[in-house]
Amino acid sequence: MKKILLLSDTHSYIDDRILTYARQADEVWHAGDIGDLNVTDKLKEIKPLRAVFGNIDNHEARKEFPLNNRFMCEGVDVWITHIGGYPNKYSPAIKEKIKENPPKLFISGHSHILKVMPDKKLGLLHMNPGACGKHGFHQVRTMLRFEIEQTEIKNLEVIELGTR
Repeated sequence: MKKILLLSDTHSYIDDRILTYARQADEVWHAGDIGDLNVTDKLKEIKPLRAVFGNIDNHEARKEFPLNNRFMCEGVDVWITHIGGYPNKYSPAIKEKIKENPPKLFISGHSHILKVMPDKKLGLLHMNPGACGKHGFHQVRTMLRFEIEQTEIKNLEVIELGTR
């Protein structure tokens, strides 16, 4: 079993509350718009990190992290990308690829809108953790945490970090 902390859109911001939740996880996943690599450096000091770069990230982040990160966690096929859309409104850049070979868990960031929804046509679960940074139009800073045990995604929890 793996305990996952999922966050996105830090936009160079990290605080002790985020790090406290990171310490409670087995892995931290970042769905892009990292900003300053100091954010990911601090997370990597605490736990293993999987991340992708986002549209605001510079050449250093793009050199360190991929645009798409697809991997297996326990028995779950996971795909993380920053601008991916959501069921019935996938980004044109990934729309055909996701239909051809859907993962079990599809994660994106970018919108700053927390969203968890199934795609019944493709048999996947979509997650967007919202934004935990202080830059953007979102009102409440959010993250997600959940567990993966074998092929099951369970104990999903929304973490609210207060207003930005």
